[in-house]
Amino acid sequence: MLHSPVLLEESIDFLITNPSGKYIDATFGRGGHSRKILDSISKDGELLALDKDIEAIRFAEENFKDKNFLIKHAGFEDLDSLNDAKKADGILFDFGLCSTHYDDPSRGFSFSEAGPLDMRIDLRQSKKLEDLLQIIDAEKLANIIYKYGDEKESRKISHAIIDSFKEGKILNTIDLAEVIKKSKTRLPNKIHPATKTFQALRIYLNDEINNLNIGLNKSKDLIKTGGRIVCISFHSLEDRSVKHSFAPKKISYPKEIPLNNEVIKEFKVVAKKIKPSASELQRNRRSRSAIMRVFEKM
Repeated sequence: MLHSPVLLEESIDFLITNPSGKYIDATFGRGGHSRKILDSISKDGELLALDKDIEAIRFAEENFKDKNFLIKHAGFEDLDSLNDAKKADGILFDFGLCSTHYDDPSRGFSFSEAGPLDMRIDLRQSKKLEDLLQIIDAEKLANIIYKYGDEKESRKISHAIIDSFKEGKILNTIDLAEVIKKSKTRLPNKIHPATKTFQALRIYLNDEINNLNIGLNKSKDLIKTGGRIVCISFHSLEDRSVKHSFAPKKISYPKEIPLNNEVIKEFKVVAKKIKPSASELQRNRRSRSAIMRVFEKM
């Protein structure tokens, strides 16, 4: 199934303020947002796209022949090293995992079909999920599952995973999902029992939250005054990082220094907590957890 970009119309409507400007799609995926950006800017406009996944790079090279388009095999944490001196009019972050990763069992993200214990977004990365499970202890694994998956039964799940892996009972993603399911006391109604644990393992293995924070901080220096940064998050940790990154900064002085405390506001909120429409939710179930926020540099 081809990836369906989330909040497509809404995100690009907010992003494009100057059709002749420079734009960055920090998470290319399968190019849904990039195509819409290119259709919305003039021939004098520019689009730089980034992605860590080599398959996304190949897709772009085969399907995007626009002269004002450039793609780089990199993550958004590398933004500052890829961008030239010209500041951007808009930067788009879509933090969701491309649907093609779930649909291709060989990547190790899916619990509906058997795949290897991999879960790497960037295949240049050496450590796979299997490597992590070989060295991690149950307590640390439980903390990961709880922190990045908000899984209440993280300790039971972690012990079941470690024990089963040592016994040679987890050889692929289906095995892993079954161990998680059997270890849970209560099964959720709306999602697969392994959803939260798989999310947590993926986030930790790929260092997603740390890279997200680095990318957001670098984007603030790359955007021009009046330019906009559009962020689409899919879970609370991502959304919390976005809100914190663009919140006004408070500077407090010691009592002995006769200065009033200051609040430095670099960005104004243009739109907050925009969610997919009912029609989009009907078309694309994977958009259900998406939240979009838009900020403009002052």
